[in-house]
Amino acid sequence: MRKRLIPENAFNQLAKEIKTKKTSRVSRKPFSRSCVASIISAFEDNTYCSKYALVAHSYYAPYVKFLFHTGCRPEEAIALRWRHIEQNRIHFCEAVATDVRIRKTTKTNKPRYFPINAELQTILEAIKPENWKADSLVFPAKNGKELDTHNFLNRVWKPTVQQLVKQGKVKEYLPQYNCRHTFITLCLEDGISSRRVADWCGTSVQVIEEHYAGAIAHIQVASFGLGQAEASDDAEIPPTSST
Repeated sequence: MRKRLIPENAFNQLAKEIKTKKTSRVSRKPFSRSCVASIISAFEDNTYCSKYALVAHSYYAPYVKFLFHTGCRPEEAIALRWRHIEQNRIHFCEAVATDVRIRKTTKTNKPRYFPINAELQTILEAIKPENWKADSLVFPAKNGKELDTHNFLNRVWKPTVQQLVKQGKVKEYLPQYNCRHTFITLCLEDGISSRRVADWCGTSVQVIEEHYAGAIAHIQVASFGLGQAEASDDAEIPPTSST
């Protein structure tokens, strides 16, 4: 080719068409508030749990609620130990990937703290053992080891959510990771800043604003009722009498 023996490299155009980076097909769709309520109820009530199941679905209800209430990654939730739960905050600093079963730092390699509100406090208090140990897992599998999120997804989460879809209680099937997207979206819709949400969820403002632009676009400017207040104040001022 260097000596022009071949007029054109036939692979040039083909090379241009080959993508060097895979296009992300990850769905960041959130569940609606009503769908979240239906999913949690199904787990708590064992609605679709087979009588032959070795573990009742209600056993996983706290884990599911925790994902929805924190927006953390599943691998971060299953890595939590009670020493990571402080009086008013959670220290996310480790993760356990199901495929390799190795404990490591979080995806961003940056530990973070997440505030514990009243709802989270209730979830955690309900599952905290009486004689708990600092190194005990917060969300263990029945055998005491880290929960296998892959098995949970396919054997418990997927069948449950699919049944809810069939019954019209959930719009469409989405995997457990979308609990994270749901939390982020609901926070943004409630007017919480991208910076704050990014800090809570261990991601960047750029990612939040790029992938959740739809939720941000729906945020409305708060109404402070200033006009009404001024009118009320003016009404309280007695008119000046003329002499």
